[in-house]
Order: sequence, then structure tokens, then C-alpha cells
Amino acid sequence: MTLLIVVMALVLVRMLWLHYMNDPWTRDARVRANVINIAPDVSGLVDKVLVQDNQLVKKGEVLFEVDASHYQLTMQRAVNNVIARKTDVDLRNEEAARRRSANDLVVSRENRNQASSAAKVAEAQYQQALSELASAKLDLQRTKIRATADGYITNLNLHKGDYIQVGQPALALIDKDSFWVYGYFEETKLPLVKEGEIAEITLMSGEKMRGHVSSIARGIYDSDNPDSQELIANVRPTFDWVRLARRIPVHITLDNMPANQILAMGTTCTVVLQTEHPRRWWDIF
Repeated sequence: MTLLIVVMALVLVRMLWLHYMNDPWTRDARVRANVINIAPDVSGLVDKVLVQDNQLVKKGEVLFEVDASHYQLTMQRAVNNVIARKTDVDLRNEEAARRRSANDLVVSRENRNQASSAAKVAEAQYQQALSELASAKLDLQRTKIRATADGYITNLNLHKGDYIQVGQPALALIDKDSFWVYGYFEETKLPLVKEGEIAEITLMSGEKMRGHVSSIARGIYDSDNPDSQELIANVRPTFDWVRLARRIPVHITLDNMPANQILAMGTTCTVVLQTEHPRRWWDIF
């Protein structure tokens, strides 16, 4: 009995060791999501902030407003310019029509051509005024900055009276329908990772989810190569003084997510892949 217990313990330890070293799983995984930087298309003072930190917003909902006084005046000037240009077009067209209908002894061909050219120039200026009016209307509409997707406002640091520039990120919006998991698998386990394999995901809080491998990264940042670009993932080894297997990002798409479960970008989880080639019992020897 003692010998049997010892053998069973050794087998169990061997199985655990093989699972830990060779099976495709990792505790180094992070919940990720698309972060949308909300930036205004117009400059000005923030007049209203209509959301709160961590609030769930819907696509198209107004998040904040920029003071519209200057843009209202600009649109009014554009309207007046359109009226003036339209009046000029009508006058030029009437003048060109009169000269076309006049006798050659009264109006020369050169005067007719000049009147026709002036009418065309007036029409072009009128069309330009219409374009400026459309641009002024668009700027006025965009003083109300809206959400571009359903999501959560996070790290809100925008207040009434702040001055913002065109293209300056003012809010961070986490797309609530874009959550996925990035699992960082050791390069020694990478041959066992296949696209489409089912993934069991366990958050540190204990909740479980299921997903599948959708893609595998084809490169990470090489700190020893000065030509390596920063646009690829920089996955640091745990200890620089020990030669450890580098970790490769694996994109895992979530297949199900409980309705009441709270997912936060950046949280840690464990990923275990259900490989198509399970370990056989004699592999422990």
C-alpha cells in the first residue's frame, strides 16, 4: 500500500509537471477592449459636460458641448454672404440676358462676352458661399460632441470652462461590445496553440468565460534590436538575468459573457486551451 501510494503520488506530480510545462495555458492574460478617444472637431470653451465618470452611454448621445456663440455668428455671416451672392448672380444674369437680346449696333460682341463671363463668375462665387454656409452649419452642429459607440466613460477629467483644441482627446470611451482577452503564451507552448481552439477563461475574481483563439501575433518587440519598431507589442520577460521563454500575444475572442458580469479592461485572467491533441496516458513516462 505504501509503495502504491508513493507511485500514485509520483505519477500525479509528473502529470502536474507536464501540464504546467507543456500544456497550452497561461496565467499571464489580460482583458482588453477598444478605447475610443473622443476629440472635438471644433475648438472652444467647454460649455456643458453631460456625463459622469464610468457612465454607460449610447451611440449618438451628447457627451459635452462646446460654446457655440462664435459658430452661430460665423453661420449668420455665411447666410448673409449667400444672400448677397445670390442677389449679385441675379443682377449679372439679367444684365447678360439684356446684352444678348440687344442689337449688334447697340452692344458689341465683346460686351456680350464680358457680361456672360461676369455672370459665370458671380455664379461661382455664389456656389462658394453655399459651401461656406454648409461648413458653418457643420461646425455649429459639431459643437455637440456625441458618443460614437455604446460604451463606458472612463477616467473623466473634463470640466466646464476648459478650453479644448481641434483633435485634442477629451474623453476616453471603452466600447462595451469590443472586449477580448490577450493571452501571453510562452514560445515553448506556441506550437500547441491553433486558431479556432476553445479557450477556458477564469478571471481572478473567479468568474469563468469561454472563447476561442482568433489570431496569433507574428512579432514582439526585440529590445536587443535597435531597429525594432515600437508599433509591435513590447512583452517584457519576467527576469532579465534568467533566460526565459518569451511570451507571444494570442488574441482570444469571447464567445459568451454573462449579462451581470463586470469586465474591466486591464484585469488579469487565466487561459487554458482545449487542444485538439490531448495528452495520452503513456506520455507521463
